[in-house]
Amino acid sequence: MSSRFTGSIFLPLLRTAASADSANGRDRLQQEVSALFDQFREPLLRYLWSFGLTNQDAEEVLQDVFLSLFQHLDRSKPLDNVRGWLFRVAHNLALRRRYRNRRDSETLAEAGSEDLAIDPAPNPEDRLANTQTQRRLTAVVEALPEQDRRCLFLRAEGLRYREIAGILDMSLGAVSLSLARSLARIARSLERSGS
Repeated sequence: MSSRFTGSIFLPLLRTAASADSANGRDRLQQEVSALFDQFREPLLRYLWSFGLTNQDAEEVLQDVFLSLFQHLDRSKPLDNVRGWLFRVAHNLALRRRYRNRRDSETLAEAGSEDLAIDPAPNPEDRLANTQTQRRLTAVVEALPEQDRRCLFLRAEGLRYREIAGILDMSLGAVSLSLARSLARIARSLERSGS
């Protein structure tokens, strides 16, 4: 079975595998979740990195997302939109991880631990290319309100407006307005840079 399949074809297979009580059914469910992992790993990691998570944190959150998916399906719970569900769970877990990381760093700072230094510089894998246009675009995107950035990142991953609205708990009109506003800012920046 190919790891690139559509939700409408794939969902009946997941439901069948999740409802099977045999070891064969669980094995099939594991294979299906593994195929989804292969399909959605990169887009989900890119989205998790947009929260400012390190590679290690993003990978851990990604594992939690797919563990949640397996458990959800193993309990025979319905799932109509796999991609939307995965991004919503990733979104919520990333927010929790980011909050926990901030709380932990504040606790270290309050403890006055001078011998522990946290390196704020991103590692080489997380660095953006060094061109002027990329730096300008990065600055524009970073200056966007967080909700606008989330909409933009999810749209860049190919999610539909309705899916973005569900993930971010926004109205469809708010998603449309947010994306239009963000894209207009990016276009103005490109015009100024002469690109």
